[in-house]
Amino acid sequence: MLKLSVVIPTLNEADNIEATLLPLQSLRQQGHEVIVADGGSHDQTTTLASPLTDQLINTPKGRARQMNNGARQASGDTLLFLHADTTLPTNAIELISEALVSKPWGRFDVKLSGQQALLRIVEFMMNWRSRLSCVATGDQAIFIRRELFSKLGGFADIPLMEDINLSKRLKYYSRPACINTPVTTSSRRWEEHGILNTILLMWRLRLAYFFGATPEQLSKRYQ
Repeated sequence: MLKLSVVIPTLNEADNIEATLLPLQSLRQQGHEVIVADGGSHDQTTTLASPLTDQLINTPKGRARQMNNGARQASGDTLLFLHADTTLPTNAIELISEALVSKPWGRFDVKLSGQQALLRIVEFMMNWRSRLSCVATGDQAIFIRRELFSKLGGFADIPLMEDINLSKRLKYYSRPACINTPVTTSSRRWEEHGILNTILLMWRLRLAYFFGATPEQLSKRYQ
């Protein structure tokens, strides 16, 4: 039986954090663990999260740094890194347990919360690209055996692309276990900035990273 530690980095996520944490309470009742690593929220994130977590830690801002600090506090043998606007399927533990029989790490397919038809194409492309490249993004709820995560030194302390950086290091050990059952992640950034504009931005960032742009340079473009 695995013990799962779910690590959630937060920064001003008061609008989303309860919706993410409430479905995880059944996991806590089964003996698994939920850790929120907050990077200095100035809204009600920590107040809302506190009664729904096993640990709420304050850490310097930066998603990679927050997740690494959360992982250091974890007691589980398996780590799952979950965005604050993403929810797991109800049978996540069973799916992860089955996946880890043959692979030391993996990720879920992703479903975007919005109803626009173009978002279905975005989902398909994200999941297809991930299977082809063996690279996962944070939206896909990456999970990994704690021993391997520690061996690799965790996430690189960079401001962007920390998930892709970790995936590229992990795939030298194993292809990821790709779980078909999706997590559901908010489509807010796609809808706020325009779906096509967001697609173009993401591809420009990935291509720039592939051709040698630093995460610091990409972070400025992303903002």
